[in-house]
Amino acid sequence: MIRSHLPPLVSGTLFGAGLALGGMTNPERVRGFLDVFGNWDPTLAFVMGGAVLVMAVAWRFVPRMKHPLFAPKFALPDRSDLTPQLIGGAAIFGVGWGLAGLCPGPGVAILFVHPLEAAVFVVSLLAGMVLQRLVSERASPAASS
Repeated sequence: MIRSHLPPLVSGTLFGAGLALGGMTNPERVRGFLDVFGNWDPTLAFVMGGAVLVMAVAWRFVPRMKHPLFAPKFALPDRSDLTPQLIGGAAIFGVGWGLAGLCPGPGVAILFVHPLEAAVFVVSLLAGMVLQRLVSERASPAASS
C-alpha cells in the first residue's frame, strides 16, 4: 500500500510546493501573465520554462526504460486522444483559468494557505468534474447504440 500511495503523495507535495514557490498560487500573478497588453508579469513563463527543461531531460530517459518506476507501463498519449471533447474542455479550462487566475493544481495548493478564498474555486472545480462525468455517462450509451 505504501508503494502505491507514497509516490503520488510525494510528487503532489513537491508539485504544490513548486507552485507556491513560483507564485502560481497568487491569482493576480497569473492574471498578470495573461495581461500581455497591460502590466505583463513574465513569472509564469519562467515557471513553465523550468518545467519544460525538467521534462526535456526526463524524455531523454523514457525511451531507455522498460516501464516507469512506479507503474507497470507507460500511458503516453497519441493523436487519437485529440477528441472534440478534449479540445472543448481545454478551451473551457483556459477561459476558467483566465477568469479565476487559478487552475486545479494551484487551486488545491492555495486551499491549505487561504481556505476561504480558495473554497469557491475548489467547490466549483469539483462541481464541474461531477457535471462532466454525468454528461459523459449520458453520452456513452447513445454513442454505443
